[in-house]
Amino acid sequence: MDISTRKRNVKEFIEEWKDRGREKQDSQSFWLSLLRDVLGVEKPEEVIRFEEKVKLSHDSFIDAYIDQTHTMIEQKGANKDLDKAIKQSDGSLLTPYQQAFRYSIALPYSKRPRWIITCNFKEFRVYDMEYPNSEPTRIELKDLAENLHSLNFLIDKSVIRIQKQQQLSVDAGKLVSKMYSELLNIFSNYPDFDKEKVTHSINELCVRLVFCLYAEDSGLFDKTTAFYDYLKDVEPNKIGLKLKELFKVLNTKREDRNKNDAFWTAEHPTLDAFPYVNGGLFANTDIIIPPFTAKLKDILLNQASRGFNWKDISPTIFGAVFESTLNPETRRQKGMHYTSIENIHKVIDPLFLDDLKAELQQLQDKYKVRVVLVKSF
Repeated sequence: MDISTRKRNVKEFIEEWKDRGREKQDSQSFWLSLLRDVLGVEKPEEVIRFEEKVKLSHDSFIDAYIDQTHTMIEQKGANKDLDKAIKQSDGSLLTPYQQAFRYSIALPYSKRPRWIITCNFKEFRVYDMEYPNSEPTRIELKDLAENLHSLNFLIDKSVIRIQKQQQLSVDAGKLVSKMYSELLNIFSNYPDFDKEKVTHSINELCVRLVFCLYAEDSGLFDKTTAFYDYLKDVEPNKIGLKLKELFKVLNTKREDRNKNDAFWTAEHPTLDAFPYVNGGLFANTDIIIPPFTAKLKDILLNQASRGFNWKDISPTIFGAVFESTLNPETRRQKGMHYTSIENIHKVIDPLFLDDLKAELQQLQDKYKVRVVLVKSF
């Protein structure tokens, strides 16, 4: 399902269910629609099981369970408060989460859920049982479009962490594309510049800016607003010069910054917030940085710096962001292509990872233990 279709479908889903929610009559159609129309599952009825019997002191029933992601769902009507205890058939008073948790511990160990969701049509609460004492993630139906990534674990356990990063990478790519397009527009006013050097300069500048934005939000700079503070009061046509000065700082070890040199003593005091960055990213001084326009300053500072959080983006997507700044001909000539996480797994999973996962599952079932795999890429 493409992004535009998903966005349209989630809006329609919200509209359809905003005033509905009878526990018995609507629960199954609600979850089937969410899986099929919003999350893109072709045959949701083959993925989710309803009214699964669980043996307590009496027979009871789990509202819904998704085997492949070990997700248990406790569904209540729209008139139910998820914080309030509800009288059970055995006379006990339990909140929806306590009810689901009681079901969980009654299941065989290998069948216990990784995730418990309580829902009353108006709100989802997601409990991660790897962290049973932590607060649940709360998603209101009206805000589902903005928080849909928080439910991607429902359909594929391999995307628990990376789905949000992927969506963020798309949004980041759009910001980079805006900057790239505006830089191209600025350079169109300088037809005498060498075209190849202009292209290289734009590419390198965009990568450096992306690094600074990521470093700012990730705490790699001394202040989380260091980059924004450095440029916020600078006139647009002088930002290019200030960036060159910043790049010089980022390419100079702290001990080599001579405080007796006029450059270091006269510069903006926020330069002290920037560390030395090794690896040569800022070493090349032979790039052209044109005078910025007010539009480009707005994109860089208000939209990309203040308006976007880069810290949750996986470093692995920087290749995609970089690739997005290159024109197709440049990518073809240089053989430059970012390999996505999904495509990496298409190669390595059948080679050895699937067998290792199967072996791990056998050991878990045999010794009744759980192991959490953390991806390193």
